[in-house]
Amino acid sequence: MESLSEGVLKGDIRSTAKLMRYIEDEDIRAMGELKKLYSNTGKSHIIGVTGLPGSGKSSLINTLVENFRSSGKTIGVIAVDPSSPFTGGSILGDRVRMQDHSGDKDVFIKSLPTKGWRGGISKVTSRMITVMDAMGKDIIIVETAGVGQTEVEIKNLVHTTIVVLVGGLGDSIQSIKAGILEIADIYVINKADIINTEELESDIENLINMTITADNYESSWTPPICLTESINKKGIDNLAEEILKHKNLLTANGSFEDYFKNKSNNDLKEMIIDYLTGLLLKKLEDEDLYKKLLSDLMNNKKDPYSVAEEILTNFLNYRTSS
Repeated sequence: MESLSEGVLKGDIRSTAKLMRYIEDEDIRAMGELKKLYSNTGKSHIIGVTGLPGSGKSSLINTLVENFRSSGKTIGVIAVDPSSPFTGGSILGDRVRMQDHSGDKDVFIKSLPTKGWRGGISKVTSRMITVMDAMGKDIIIVETAGVGQTEVEIKNLVHTTIVVLVGGLGDSIQSIKAGILEIADIYVINKADIINTEELESDIENLINMTITADNYESSWTPPICLTESINKKGIDNLAEEILKHKNLLTANGSFEDYFKNKSNNDLKEMIIDYLTGLLLKKLEDEDLYKKLLSDLMNNKKDPYSVAEEILTNFLNYRTSS
């Protein structure tokens, strides 16, 4: 019988969907398949799309996918949605907004709940990227959940980061510039037909100029500002061209390949943390001292800080404070 990893390498939709379900459920069976796939990765261009809620990220991606497909590119989309507090599942369902591509065998769309994970992404996003890369997708687009100012984690997962904004923010741009605004490789001002963009363009240009004149600025890439009307499919060609320019620069200076080296390093750390956390908790739960300390905590005899320090001191010979 063909393994799931073999099916993924052949581009089989059912095998890919089943493996992704294992990954999402943190099923141990996923690890064996991921091991077989890893050597077949390193080719896809990974694009992150982030921005504030209501900026039109999903409709922009929908139109961008159409543009990429017109040039023959195969596409994977990982749409990270906020989780339902009741079921833990996705509550926005970006796939609903991307039904235009549901019948296209060369477009694979996967929605993921954040499950409380930081930075508007899911804990398993990197593993989903691995699967789509091994599947042979030319381009993989990762859409963050749109939860606000903290969506900077996406920068570590992708080659090209697109920050989507809309006009009419006023002074609020000042409150978010230390977050998602500063991670952009490309700025997109969407819904340019509805809301005046001049003030926002000016603010972004000032931010870019401040960055360029900073002493620590060494990049050969100056983030462009693209105006789009995703609903009307305007400005998408220009955006696609800027994405290609950024990829070409990364390829020329070696950063495209470096990304996959960094991803391997991050994946290794993530796996070590997962394994060690599971092993440590299992060991602790079997120890009498842990049970006693937990009981003391539950009965308000001790605080969690003292309990954590005592656990680390006794089991790991590590002190958190002097």
